[in-house]
Formats: sequence, structure tokens, C-alpha cells
Amino acid sequence: MQISEIYSSKQGEGRLTGQPSVFIRTSGCNLRCSFCDTPFASWDPSGVEMSVAEIVQKASSEEPRHAVITGGEPMLPREIVQLTTALKKERFHITIETAGTIFRDLACDLMSISPKMSNSTPTLERAGQWQRKHEQARLRPDVVSQLIGKHEYQLKFVVAESGDLDEILEFLDSLADFDRSKVLLMPEGVDQAELQSREHWLLPLCEQHGFSFCPRMHIQWYGNKRGT
Repeated sequence: MQISEIYSSKQGEGRLTGQPSVFIRTSGCNLRCSFCDTPFASWDPSGVEMSVAEIVQKASSEEPRHAVITGGEPMLPREIVQLTTALKKERFHITIETAGTIFRDLACDLMSISPKMSNSTPTLERAGQWQRKHEQARLRPDVVSQLIGKHEYQLKFVVAESGDLDEILEFLDSLADFDRSKVLLMPEGVDQAELQSREHWLLPLCEQHGFSFCPRMHIQWYGNKRGT
């Protein structure tokens, strides 16, 4: 597998916010989100080839026993099935951070799914042919339904403006079934001022629809820095 980085930090988003975790970031993605904050794993993927055994050895050398497998898109490499099996043997709690476009039958304690709305589509000038590829691949309600039917999950949506909510509600209606309490709305942004500017109108929308507000706490704790 091509691995971008492995490091220890605290989970900054979602139901396990604050949980000390070892992050395993795969390199490579089938999307090109306009707001991607890890371009080194997607837009310009780079990393080193590591075997499953090497990844598990490195993760096990870190103190946390919660593993967050992220990307890029961690469901892209087939080896993720072997990796999750090996991590479970080492008694890791496993969170997988995915856009929900690829299904694989694997071990996972929390499937953290972030379906991509139209606000994620990059401009033609920036992305070229990737704009079309992204638009075709970004939404797979059938895959999301499979994932939430098999695993404990959270559905995490990036919100840039209040109008995004209509699209999110339409997508939720397309799912076979879902638990409203597991829907999280997260403001788009990579600095604290930007996040706070969206928080004041996003919080009431969450309360109105019975969703949870999802702050990006790692931005507050560390800033938008790699390895955090």
C-alpha cells in the first residue's frame, strides 16, 4: 500500500473527538474535492510503499490503541481488507474515514462516511478532466447504504453555505435507511476564523433538523498542519 503518513494525535472530528489515535493515511484518491485539505494524498498523491506487516508494526509502536485509517480514499487499495484484519488481531479500535464511494467487506468499528455534495466539485480550470471524473464518482447512495447497513457509522457532511442543506436532505432521502442522530454537519474551512463564521448559522440548522454539529477541533488545537 502507498502510505502518506502514520502519526499519533487526537481525533478532531466526529463522535470520537478528543480520542488519542494513531492515524494511518493512505495515498491516492478517486476524487478531487475543491476543499481538500490533504492534497498530498489526493491531488498530488505521494508516499512510500509499505506492506501490511510494516504498517501494523509502525502503528503498534505508537501508544494509542485507536487506529484511524484515512486518506486520500482508504477504501481504494484492496490491501485495506488485510490491514483491518491485522489491526483487529492487535486489538485496535478501527475508524475508517471514507467518502462512501467504494464498498469493501472489512473489519471496522466506526465507519465515518463523508458523502461529497456539489460544493466539493472542483473548477474545470483547476482540475481539467478530473472535474468530470469527480462529478461522476462523488455520490454513491447504494454504497453508503451498504456501509451503514454493515457497520456502526456516522454520516459527516461538509457545509459551505446554508443552501447546501437542501442537497444533503435530498441525499439522505435516497438512502435505504439511516439514523438521524448519526448525521453530522461540519463547517467547511481550514482556519478558525473561517470555521467560526459558518458556525453561527450552521448550529441552528443542526438543531432544527435533529443533526449534530461537528466542529473541526484539530484546526483549533493545531492549525491546518500536516501530521496533526
